Amino acid sequence: MKPHHLFAACAVFSGLAWAGPSSQVAWTLDTLRQVERADPNKGKQLAATCEGCHAPTPGNAANPSLRGQLATYLYKQIRDYQDGSRQNPVMAGMVAGLSAQDAADIAAYYSREPAPEWRKQMLIPDNIEQLVGRGDGKRILPPCQACHEADGRGQKIDIPALAAQRAAYLEQTLLAYKSGERHNDLYSRMRSLTQQLSDEEIKQLARYYAGASE
Repeated sequence: MKPHHLFAACAVFSGLAWAGPSSQVAWTLDTLRQVERADPNKGKQLAATCEGCHAPTPGNAANPSLRGQLATYLYKQIRDYQDGSRQNPVMAGMVAGLSAQDAADIAAYYSREPAPEWRKQMLIPDNIEQLVGRGDGKRILPPCQACHEADGRGQKIDIPALAAQRAAYLEQTLLAYKSGERHNDLYSRMRSLTQQLSDEEIKQLARYYAGASE
């Protein structure tokens, strides 16, 4: 079963309402080409204002690391902030003046930067290792690696890399999906999954993907 079909099954069997696409980004051939052919050098210039919060070691660990992230994922997030699909007053203001090409260029720049090194924790709780590698059939939860890959590097087009992401940001994000505060996940797939996780499981999953450094 393909990952997006697996998520669809979760949404149906969990009895949750399926709100449909929560983004106005349409992955047309033209859009994919725009991201693929974007200019990372121009993106680096535009991203200068982003570094205050998204530098490799920012003061606020709740801000995500962007280096090595999938360009398509980053492009979608910028566009979602612009049209309100993903809500954050600070980010909405930061990206308001960007064109679609600017968004593609910034995404291209960060995607080509070296990703943070991910070192797995030596001791992983059995239940977390199961959620990541095998899922939970009783709750109809697919394994995290079905979409985010065994190495946590994500999949095109819109499934982000999690490896070496900051634990505080991951926990905050998963809790936001669980509460519905964040709702730009296509077909409600992350909302469906996180509502079946305890807050402690979310915390431990965030620590797992952050790696041994945290």
